[in-house]
Amino acid sequence: MKIKKGDAGYIRQHKRNVIIKTVIEFGIVIALFVLGIWQTGDRLNLLTVVAVLGCLPASKALVEVIMIAPHKSVHSKTEKEIKANAEHLTTVFDMVFTSEKKIMPVDCIVISGNTICGYTSKEKVDTNEAAKHIKKYLDSNKYTKVSVKIFDNYKNFLSRIKEMNQLAIEEKEQEKERELGIRRVILNLSL
Repeated sequence: MKIKKGDAGYIRQHKRNVIIKTVIEFGIVIALFVLGIWQTGDRLNLLTVVAVLGCLPASKALVEVIMIAPHKSVHSKTEKEIKANAEHLTTVFDMVFTSEKKIMPVDCIVISGNTICGYTSKEKVDTNEAAKHIKKYLDSNKYTKVSVKIFDNYKNFLSRIKEMNQLAIEEKEQEKERELGIRRVILNLSL
C-alpha cells in the first residue's frame, strides 16, 4: 500500500524514494560520461555535454535528500496511540514546515473544527513560531478564526486530543469538509 503525504511513515518512504531517484539520476550521468569517453576517446564530446546537463536534475534530487535526511517518521506506537484517542478527529502525520528562518518538524496535527493541535518530539522546535507560521498560512488561504497550538509535551498533547475527540463526537458532520480543507492547506505547506 502506498503511503500518501499526511500518513504516518510518509517521511520514511519519501526519504527512501528520493535516495533511489538520486542514485539512479547520478548513475545515468556517470554512465553517459563514461560512454562518451569510451566511444570517442576524449572527454570533449556531445555525451559529456548531455551528462553535464543531466547533473541539474540529479543535483536537485540530491538537495531534496539533504533536506529530508535529518527528519524521521512518527513512531508506530505513537501513531497507534494518537489514532486510538483521535478517532473522530482529522489527523495529519509526518510534516516538516519551513519558514524563512527555521525548519520545524511536526509529528502529528489533529484538526477539529476551528481548533488545530500539533505535537513535535524535537526539543529545538519553537512551538510558538511553528503555530504562528501555520496560522499565517491558513489565514492567507481564507481559513480565518482558527486557533493553532503546537505541543512539545506528549502527555499534554494526548490529553488535549482526548478532550477534542469528546467534543468532536457531538459536532462532527458539520465540520468535516472544513477540516479536510484545512488538512489540504497544511499538507501543501509541509515538505
